[in-house]
Amino acid sequence: MRRLIARVAPAALAALALLTPATPAHAAAPASPAVTFTNPIAEQRADPHIFKHTDGYYYFTATVPAYDKIVMRRATTLQGLATAAETTIWTKHASGEMGAHIWAPEIHFIDGKWYVYFAAGASNDIWKIRPYVLETSAANPLTGTWTEKGRIALPLDTFSLDATTFVHNGTRYLSWAQNDPAVGSGTNLYLAPMSNPWTISGTPVRISTPTHSWETVGHRVNEGPAVIQKNGKVFMTFSASATDASYCLGLLTADATADLMNPASWTKNPNPVFKSNDATGQYGPGHNTFTTSEDGKSDILVYHDRNYKDITGDPLNDPNRRTRYQKVYWNADGTPNFGIPVADGITPVRFSSYNFPARYIRHWEFRAKTEANVTNLADSQFRVVPGLAGSGTVSLESANFPGYYLRHKNFEVWVEKNDGTTLFKNDASFHQRAGLADSADGVSYESFNFPGRYIRHYENLLYVQPVSTTLDRADATYYKE
Repeated sequence: MRRLIARVAPAALAALALLTPATPAHAAAPASPAVTFTNPIAEQRADPHIFKHTDGYYYFTATVPAYDKIVMRRATTLQGLATAAETTIWTKHASGEMGAHIWAPEIHFIDGKWYVYFAAGASNDIWKIRPYVLETSAANPLTGTWTEKGRIALPLDTFSLDATTFVHNGTRYLSWAQNDPAVGSGTNLYLAPMSNPWTISGTPVRISTPTHSWETVGHRVNEGPAVIQKNGKVFMTFSASATDASYCLGLLTADATADLMNPASWTKNPNPVFKSNDATGQYGPGHNTFTTSEDGKSDILVYHDRNYKDITGDPLNDPNRRTRYQKVYWNADGTPNFGIPVADGITPVRFSSYNFPARYIRHWEFRAKTEANVTNLADSQFRVVPGLAGSGTVSLESANFPGYYLRHKNFEVWVEKNDGTTLFKNDASFHQRAGLADSADGVSYESFNFPGRYIRHYENLLYVQPVSTTLDRADATYYKE
């Protein structure tokens, strides 16, 4: 009965749509189309680092739970790293320096050679953590012979780790985390130019100190810097607080034209940009790096976390940090938006409107609509999963409300929790079709239990309606991003 009564309003809306004086110019296919992964990528691999090389391979390294060696794998796709064979390229020393706590290796290709930056303690003083460098000239670093270039000499001979390197305006820099007793306990972030891949030059500057409450849970920590440069800015993520569920990502930003060696050039976000999420069951996300998709059109966040919150004992002794991926999106103001650490399994996508390209499908108080500049990213992310009704359908699951799906009710589209009924499963299942207004790149979603009706927007709200006009087809076409 509710179905019969509800048909009147959508029919009236469709009639009004015909009176619309003009249809907006449609979008081109998105510059950054959807990219999806299945998480986790690597169990018991923390502090992940990936380098995309010109030889067509991605090179992956990470911390192993025993803290005793450096491992590496490669694949031609990011997902392929999940099953790629792993090689031990270097093992800790039996005694002396580099004899304990082999942490956070990073692999970089610089001036025709491969370099691995890592931190290590000494066998007789495991907390004497310092940064070190390995080098090989082999084309394939998994099979190369590695030369120890030794410790990176720093003015302060104190606890120091997580060295990374990047080039900006022709200058190569090293950034790292280090304790300075004059500043206080914990670690700060430092920056210095480099004269070669294992040597800094000049006097380092301190660009960040843990001062906010979210940086000082358990320990005072700024560590694991990672740089991505885009939109006229230099963005540096870093990890903060203890390595349990408190671990999170912060963000520093500098203008691309600024003097990076001036601490005043860097601005810190007042809040973490990526943190634990109870709804998705992801805890302590951090120690990230950045890479790009195979087609080079999407930026990818690579990080570790755990899928449980409570840890017995020192979290450093808990082996279950896993490497994960998800796409980085960019806000209208040019800043990165990491959203939330998404649930295990397939990663979500966003759906932009064909004829209103700046607008995305999102939920607001559980009503589905299209809207521009959705800075609460997860409201506009959905996992395309096998349809609850089966029969070759798909369902669209909310990223920040797992178990909630886009479903039609009285032909309005809402995000609601699966109640297990046949009616819900049918209402939340759709046939994914080639885009009605762009069959090459777009998608449209046809109702499973009301064939001929598609998800379409009208005055920014989503409905399931019949389509017949050019405008209808445009309103019912979306791009996955």
